[in-house]
Parts: sequence; C-alpha cells; structure tokens
Amino acid sequence: MKVELLVDDRKIPTNEFIQKILGNVIKAMVESLHTIDDEWKEISIKIEKE
Repeated sequence: MKVELLVDDRKIPTNEFIQKILGNVIKAMVESLHTIDDEWKEISIKIEKE
C-alpha cells in the first residue's frame, strides 16, 4: 500500500511505518461503510480548515 501525505500541496515525507499506520486506519474506516466494495483501488481524502 502506498500512502502520500500532502499539506498545502507540500509533500510530507513519511517512512514505511507511518504509511502503514495511515493506510490501515483509513482503509478500515472506508471498508466499514456498507456501500464500499472491498475491491477498491484508490482512496482520496481532502480536508480543509473552515
């Protein structure tokens, strides 16, 4: 699993351990939704401050 973290379009370096944590947490949250097929290929999340 490849995870990329960007803040204000700046890529934040992450090691394999951090990528695994981020990827597994997001994967678990998404796959718990009833409408998501387990065979998904890519997840994108965008968060903006109000």
